[in-house]
Amino acid sequence: MRGALMVCGTASDAGKSHVVAGLCRSLHRRGVRVAPFKAQNMSLNSYVTHDGHEIGRAQAAQAFAARVEPDVAMNPILLKPMSETDCQVIVMGRPMTAVSAAGYHDLKPQLLETVLAALADLRTRFDVVVLEGAGSPAEINLLDRDIVNLPIAVATGCRAIVVGDIERGGVFAALVGTVQVLPPDQRACIGGFVINKFRGDPALLLDGAEQVEQLTGVPTLGVLPFVPDVAIDAEDAMAFAGPPPRASVDRPAVLDVAAIRFPQVSNATDLDPLAIEPGIAVRWIDSVAA
Repeated sequence: MRGALMVCGTASDAGKSHVVAGLCRSLHRRGVRVAPFKAQNMSLNSYVTHDGHEIGRAQAAQAFAARVEPDVAMNPILLKPMSETDCQVIVMGRPMTAVSAAGYHDLKPQLLETVLAALADLRTRFDVVVLEGAGSPAEINLLDRDIVNLPIAVATGCRAIVVGDIERGGVFAALVGTVQVLPPDQRACIGGFVINKFRGDPALLLDGAEQVEQLTGVPTLGVLPFVPDVAIDAEDAMAFAGPPPRASVDRPAVLDVAAIRFPQVSNATDLDPLAIEPGIAVRWIDSVAA
């Protein structure tokens, strides 16, 4: 087995995918053969590998950041929502079944074997694997069957960092709360915090970071600036609350393109060519009156 590091977040859309991509590119530049991994991803936007397997688009982007070909082992389980309560389960790139949320919960022990096998495969082929968690690792109602966050770190003996989104506010409470509700074995995996999406002088955070370390025993390893246009496709529903990911809200526009935000919108990345075109502004709307 080779090296591994897990990147968790205090919530969805905290920036886990971007941090993983950045780590993959940084390690690649240092001559390290690195691969991304996310045990379970939920997204209606998928990437098809050269072998014809479906994986999450974020893992494909992370693979490109690592300068390696996207591989189905990088995202062994992909969930495609079909309604508010049901989803299609893609296992190792192929459709397996369609289940309710409760039905999927019952499948998790069986799927854990697939997850661990895929991760073990990557660790034999790469020097380092950077794992991405999903949502928050501190969903205490789901901890007993969590197959994507810190239980995987415990099972494989890897360390983890937790990314907090300061743009939403409450980042220190989120970091402290995440650690405090975790069971001891999972808490012991956490080696550091990263504060993401900061605007301003990072020195303003020093006092808060010191207090967080006193409360949790976990140091803050770094502060990342807010970056308005990152080249990783949105997957979480929260990401569709604002303009499409590639859109520039400050750019003068000759043409205004309004895209209808359907409840189960999929393949939203089809808007990217428009969003990056000079003179075109792209925005979501919920009604024709918007």
